[in-house]
Amino acid sequence: MVDVKKFSDIDIYGLLEIDIAATEQEIRKAYRKKALQCHPDKNPDNPKAAQLFQELSKALEILIDVSARAAYDRMLNAKKAAQLRTKQLDSKRQKLKADLEERERLAKEAATTIGGYKKAANKTPEELFQEEFERLRKEGSKLIKEEQELMRRQLQEELRMMQTGSASNWDPAQHRIKIRWKADKTDPENGGYSEEVLRKFLSKYGDLNALVMSPRKTGSALVEFRTKDAAEMAVTYEKGRLDNPCTLEWVGEAPAQSGKSKGGGGRVASSGSTITDRDYESLVLRQLRQAEERKRLIEQMMKEEAAENESAT
Repeated sequence: MVDVKKFSDIDIYGLLEIDIAATEQEIRKAYRKKALQCHPDKNPDNPKAAQLFQELSKALEILIDVSARAAYDRMLNAKKAAQLRTKQLDSKRQKLKADLEERERLAKEAATTIGGYKKAANKTPEELFQEEFERLRKEGSKLIKEEQELMRRQLQEELRMMQTGSASNWDPAQHRIKIRWKADKTDPENGGYSEEVLRKFLSKYGDLNALVMSPRKTGSALVEFRTKDAAEMAVTYEKGRLDNPCTLEWVGEAPAQSGKSKGGGGRVASSGSTITDRDYESLVLRQLRQAEERKRLIEQMMKEEAAENESAT
C-alpha cells in the first residue's frame, strides 16, 4: 500500500517528469511511459519495480482527480513557500522558528479539536490533502483500473508479437540503414549531427528500435526502424540538414518492395508518419532488447569500417 506521507513529502510532478501545468492528456502519456518502463512483468528481478509502479499509479490517480489535484497543489505550494522562507533565515532564527511553529501546531490542535474532529476552516493544506488521499483510497479509481487493464493488454500483445513475429514478416535487424554526412575528423560538432539531431529527423517517419553514432568515425551512424514503411520512407525522402545533407542507404540488400505507391510528392504514409501513444509504448517495450541491439550495431559498424579501411589501403 502506498503511504500518504510519501506523497506529502515528494513532488509527484517530478516523479512523472511533467510540468505542474500539464494537461490530463500529458499526465496520462507521462504515466504510461514511466509505468511501462518499471512494470513488474518487465522487471521480475527488481524488488522495487512493483512499489514504483504503485506510486506512479497513485500519482496518476491524484492528478486526474480535480479535487485531489487542487488539494495537492495547495499543499505543494505551501511547502515551497515555507522552504523559501526558511532559506532566508539564518541558522539561529531557523531553530527559533521551528520551535515556535511546533508550539503553534500543538496549541492549534488542542484548540480546534471539537468532538473528535477538526474544524475544516482551520485545517492545513497537508491535512486537506490527506483527506483527499484517503477519499481516493476508499473510493477506488475506476479510471486507474481501466488504465492498468489497457496497459496489461498492451504488454501481452506486444510481447506476443515480439515472441511470435506474427505481426509482420519484417525483421528490422536484417534491414538496417547506414547514414553518412560530411564531417571533418577534427570537427567537434560532427558536421552538425548528433544523436538528438538524427532522432529529430528520423522519428517523423516512425519509431526507431536503435540509433547508434559511429564510435570511431565522424559522419556516420546506423539506424534500425521498427516498421518497414518507416525505414523505406526514410531512405527515400530524408536528406537531413540543408547546410550539410546526409544520405541513407541500406546495409546489405534492400527489403522487397511493399507495393505501396511512392508518389504524391514525398507525402509520408499515415502508418509511419506520426507517433501515437501506443507507438511510443511499443518503443518502450522494444527497449527490452535495445542494449544488446546497440552492442551488435556497434560491433557491425566497427567491422564495416575496418573492412573499408583495408580496401582503401
